[in-house]
Amino acid sequence: MWRALGIVAILATAGSGYVYWLHRTSQAATLEAPQHLTPVVKTARAAAQCLPVYVRGIGRVDPFNAVELKTRVDGQIDHVLFTEGQQVEAGQALVEIDPRPYQAAVAQAEGQLARDQAQLLAARADLDRSSTLVQKGFATHQSYDQQVSQVGQFTAAIKTDQAVLDNARLNLGFATIKAPIAGRIGKRLVDAGNVVHAADNTILAEIVQIHPVAVILTVPQDALPEIQAHLKDGPLKVEARGADDQKLIGVGDLALIGNSIDRQTGTIELKAVFDNASETLWPGQFVTARVITAMRNNAVAVPMAAVEPGPEGKFVYVVDSESKVQPRPVRLGAPAHGLAVVETGLQPGDAVVLDQQDQLKPGMSIKAEEQAAEPSLCDTADAARRS
Repeated sequence: MWRALGIVAILATAGSGYVYWLHRTSQAATLEAPQHLTPVVKTARAAAQCLPVYVRGIGRVDPFNAVELKTRVDGQIDHVLFTEGQQVEAGQALVEIDPRPYQAAVAQAEGQLARDQAQLLAARADLDRSSTLVQKGFATHQSYDQQVSQVGQFTAAIKTDQAVLDNARLNLGFATIKAPIAGRIGKRLVDAGNVVHAADNTILAEIVQIHPVAVILTVPQDALPEIQAHLKDGPLKVEARGADDQKLIGVGDLALIGNSIDRQTGTIELKAVFDNASETLWPGQFVTARVITAMRNNAVAVPMAAVEPGPEGKFVYVVDSESKVQPRPVRLGAPAHGLAVVETGLQPGDAVVLDQQDQLKPGMSIKAEEQAAEPSLCDTADAARRS
């Protein structure tokens, strides 16, 4: 009897424990179950934009003019009158060479000229007297001819003296080396106290003009007909951009199309001129250049972040009126201004997802945080085209 009651008690205890275990397991499973929260994603709307049609090339910034300063006379450098790296103006004195030997040469030439001028005056007076005497028969024609010859000799001597004086003054002027152009001067290559010689061809410093500045770029030969066709409508604008092709550095004008195509590379060289008032372009700098040939109106564009690669091509997630996403294939044109240009697949006003695409599935509901619409590029692009 007691043994049967004990077995019943044990079974009751075990049953209670099993029920408790089931309850705890169910509770834990409920806590560990994933919470299906609605994802919050950034969105933007496709917009009709005015985007440039352009030919891209790699460019190098070259100074519009570059001058190496050299001496044209011999002598010791007395003074260096510039600071390395400063902006200099045309005609500004930069280097002074000891002028005393050239000042002495000028004084000597002036004295020689004055002496011959005085002798010419005397010879002309004698010629006038000789002419009178010949007419009266008191002098021979031979003496008259000799006097005419002497006047001619002194006249020629004065011309020689004047040339010698001009040359001496020129050399004296060369003793002060002046900037032939306005620009930025570089490192000083010769210090004061050194003796320089014109025959040594020594470079004292270099000046480069960067207002304006030139960009030399190369484009494929296939782009030449398009550039030539649009050039008939007026000057073409050229954009200089950073290495990432995104940051705009400056806008200039196409100034030159090369006269031949490189046979080895199949490219042609172009030259664009930039005002560069802000000095954002620097000689030797490499840039990505765009020759804008036309403007494309009403191009459907979205941020590049919206476009995703798929097994059948590019696609975007479009948000419908019920805040659900659906993938939509798109065909893209050439990107412009950091935007993806959509040839087919989107209409202006369509909302597209910009992030977390890898967490989305067709038909999934999302909570959209729509970005502010980008300003239209139509006005700015047209203004740039006309400027």
